[in-house]
Amino acid sequence: MEMSAKSQRVAAGIAASHPETAAAGLRILRAGGTAADAAVAAVLATCVAETIYTGLGGGGFATYLDAASGDVTCLDFFVSVPGTDGDRRAGPMVAVDVFFGGVPQVYSIGGASVAVPGVPAGCGEVHRRWGRLPWESLVAPAYELAVSGVPLPAAHARTLESCAPALAYGEGAAIYAPGDRLLEGGDRLFHPGLASALEALAAEGPALFYTGAYASLMVDTVRAAGGSLGPHDLASYRVLETHVDHARLGAHRVRARHDLNRTVDTIAALPASLPDLPGPARAVALAAALRDRGRQKIGDTTNVSVVDGEGNACVITTTMGLGAGVWLPGLGINLNSMLGEGELITADLAPGRRMSSNMCPLVVIDRQGALAVAAGSAGASRIRTALIGTLMGVLVDGLDMGAAIQRPRFHVVDDTVHAEPGCPREELEALAEAGWLIHEWSEINHYFGGVTAVGAGGAAGDPRRGGVGLLL
Repeated sequence: MEMSAKSQRVAAGIAASHPETAAAGLRILRAGGTAADAAVAAVLATCVAETIYTGLGGGGFATYLDAASGDVTCLDFFVSVPGTDGDRRAGPMVAVDVFFGGVPQVYSIGGASVAVPGVPAGCGEVHRRWGRLPWESLVAPAYELAVSGVPLPAAHARTLESCAPALAYGEGAAIYAPGDRLLEGGDRLFHPGLASALEALAAEGPALFYTGAYASLMVDTVRAAGGSLGPHDLASYRVLETHVDHARLGAHRVRARHDLNRTVDTIAALPASLPDLPGPARAVALAAALRDRGRQKIGDTTNVSVVDGEGNACVITTTMGLGAGVWLPGLGINLNSMLGEGELITADLAPGRRMSSNMCPLVVIDRQGALAVAAGSAGASRIRTALIGTLMGVLVDGLDMGAAIQRPRFHVVDDTVHAEPGCPREELEALAEAGWLIHEWSEINHYFGGVTAVGAGGAAGDPRRGGVGLLL
């Protein structure tokens, strides 16, 4: 697993899951913004262009590498459990069937599924710590997109088709299925009122959602829909700094938060001989390490990865679940459904507690202490699989970033290997001989994650989610 001792400088650039998201971040880099500035602008753009996956009503995580000091910081701005106001009388959630890989899965949406959102606060904190440009300039690209609307990529349209029972529910029907026809690739995605919301966000900052005018509106809207969100839940919400895990991958160090699926721990536990094994034997060893105990929800999530000209890196992953179908009146903002995500419900949840997540924005440092890769992924429990496969492609197999991300993946659930088209036949045969059941998918699918990464191998987004990479 040893790589060359010589560092290869990572070019400045951005990778994201929508061309307009990437363009927003690149615009900020060209204006002299830091990686943090560009990442925040890109995340705000996702709240317009990628609302099938995320939004201002969601939550997320950020990982930031300061090139000068080598320090890596992980921020948690994921959702919190409401009810700190003492009103826990949430009504029933709304069950919806979502078809995923041809198999129906039950999700829960509605007001009772809404947790305290963190995206506005997280964007504000990333900008406060590491930003250089004025806040309003970071909101401007998203505002402009909200005025006009954006083309829906074909990959996003495929996700919409799967998630329509939740996304096109209630007020979402007019947005995602105007005229009773689901949006298709190339159609315009437009959210009436969202431009006004972003204009207010630019002027007043993230506090608008926590102690400002939108806070009371959010409380009233969620409670009217049967949720328990209260004013104290919003006013007391804080972005947290969380522990940074690390693991060796040959001569490289992977740095990231401790996620629900234990991505960094999995990397640390990979056998040292893995890179030297022939393909079939490596596949069997990887399957054992990546076994996922029965969790395979869709994961409406997105990621942006940015590196600036000074070598700083900022990776931000956000989500809103499937979306609660509870919209802030007149503002085009759907709220998260994280309390309806069964795999995230743990026994220790209580009002005010931060929920767990599989999201794992990461950076990889080479033996000289320089950045090698900045990456993150969508895909719920497949995030770990997608990230490890990409890192192996770039750092071990010497692929460029695009080839590493595009390479066919497999994901293990219990005793079944879910394999994308193009997985080498000899590897699937070896897995079958080792006792795994093989489920071969007929096409590439957002099920297998959505990596966006910038590194020595270039900048690239995942074709499974319509991703793109742009260099400065």
